[in-house]
Amino acid sequence: MNLLTKAYYLTLIAKVRLTWGRHNSHYTFRVPGNPKFMGALDAARMIPDGAVLATSGLAGNQRPSILYWAIRETFQETGHPRGLTIVSTGGQGGRGRAPGTVEEIMLKDLCARIVTGHFETFKAGLRLAEEGAAELQCVPQGTLALLLEAQGDGVDSLLTHNGVHTLVDPRTGYGTVLAGENAEQLVAVEDDQLRFRIPKVTVAVFNAYAADREGNIYITHCPMRAEMREITRAARRNGGVVIVNVSRVVEKGSDDIFLPAESIDAVVVHPRTEQSGYIRYRKQFTYLTTKGTMRTGEGIARARFVNTIMGLTPRRGETDQIIARLAADTFVKNVPEGALVNIGVGMPEEVCRVLYMAGILDHVTLFTESGVIGGVPAPGIFFGAAIGAKKVISSAETFRMCAERLDATVLGVLQADSGGNVNVSKRTDKLRNYVGPGGFIDLTSAAKTVLFVTKWMEGEKVAMQAGKLRYLQRGKVKFGEGVDEVTMNGAEALKAGKKVFFATTVGLFQLTGRGMELRRIMPGLDLQKDILETTTMKIVLPDGTVPEVEASILTGKGYQLKMG
Repeated sequence: MNLLTKAYYLTLIAKVRLTWGRHNSHYTFRVPGNPKFMGALDAARMIPDGAVLATSGLAGNQRPSILYWAIRETFQETGHPRGLTIVSTGGQGGRGRAPGTVEEIMLKDLCARIVTGHFETFKAGLRLAEEGAAELQCVPQGTLALLLEAQGDGVDSLLTHNGVHTLVDPRTGYGTVLAGENAEQLVAVEDDQLRFRIPKVTVAVFNAYAADREGNIYITHCPMRAEMREITRAARRNGGVVIVNVSRVVEKGSDDIFLPAESIDAVVVHPRTEQSGYIRYRKQFTYLTTKGTMRTGEGIARARFVNTIMGLTPRRGETDQIIARLAADTFVKNVPEGALVNIGVGMPEEVCRVLYMAGILDHVTLFTESGVIGGVPAPGIFFGAAIGAKKVISSAETFRMCAERLDATVLGVLQADSGGNVNVSKRTDKLRNYVGPGGFIDLTSAAKTVLFVTKWMEGEKVAMQAGKLRYLQRGKVKFGEGVDEVTMNGAEALKAGKKVFFATTVGLFQLTGRGMELRRIMPGLDLQKDILETTTMKIVLPDGTVPEVEASILTGKGYQLKMG
């Protein structure tokens, strides 16, 4: 990125922050002779009390902000619609801070129930549940996407092995009912599988690039498809309504029609419709689409710059880079060339950076849960999109692809234990801090190799001196005898023949039939004092001395990666 580009983005971000809550829900664009074109407030009035409203998208992508504001304002003015159930596969909220997300309609009496796989960004919904004003139902993201697809085919449930003996299995955890007195379970045990179902969708709302004057929908510059088609088909099958927010009207045939006019009930044209993360289609980032021609490295730099300036991506230190290099080294030694790979958020994004810099991503195919195939997953607010994407499919198609051939996934960790059980869903005992599994359960159930990347302790401070690590400050260890919630079951992973690794500050662990085996230790650390005495986790040691991690992984000097 040159200085001129940085100045442009700084100006753009400043404008976004100054105006991101500004909206005009009274704005109306009409097409003579076509009553489907209407304002956001008129569209909001089409939603009946008690509706099951399904959304599409992930993170800052595809949100129909003007519709959320209009629904909220209509409710505040008239008391309707009320008692809505919101169905959202992944995190589409603003963490209680960013405006224009689905959190706008998570008000008492307006929202009665939330069905999702990821709760952390829905702070408004979590607060409602804490007050006893809303029910929370947790369904794994991939399972939920497939259930939405199934509804469009007239199928009401899905039988799967995903989630067996995890938090969504009533024998192990809470099932699907996270909060809600007398709430009904949306999961049942059948033999050694789980049958999930969800409420019937009666309203679909989402954002797309454009419509023509007949009401056909185009997704020309959309970063993803996510669940657009699936929730449309589900709502139509169930006799409901489909409301689409677009940025403009185009001539028919300007691109392939994604959804035909006969499947759409209302088209809300609004000039401030966003492509991704408060970036409007009017100033779209083409490098977040399959039509982008920008060099991938430049696109990555721009996306990271936006997130850094907006304070959405944490600054990674030297220790993070060491752990990422260890994880990347483990990756190339265990994942075959041509592999299909998923990389999660947080520390895994740093692993992705290392793999990209080493040219390894030329030899594997990455994808996001939302259905973006190829390229490099976009960070932070753009999560779910990709830079240099080659293909875009739906999230349901993506998770079905995972079940068939997912080679590896790289993920973060909140807690892990002696049995290789992992918790990523429960941060604290307070409901307002609940995270949820997202797509984690579906991904770990499908992947042949699962690579976790994490610090050994929360709040730790570590320094590298003369090529050796030394603890300056200890924190709360993330590895122990048990976990607060089972998001991945270690025994089930072993039974399925998976390879499971943990790249950490202190070294590399592998889950085997013997337990958590320490394969390599970081140079400079004392096995007894820095590892064994800091945890209640049972650690299996090799015969003789534990091999040390290579010096190049610590320093980066001479660090090289090669597949196989």
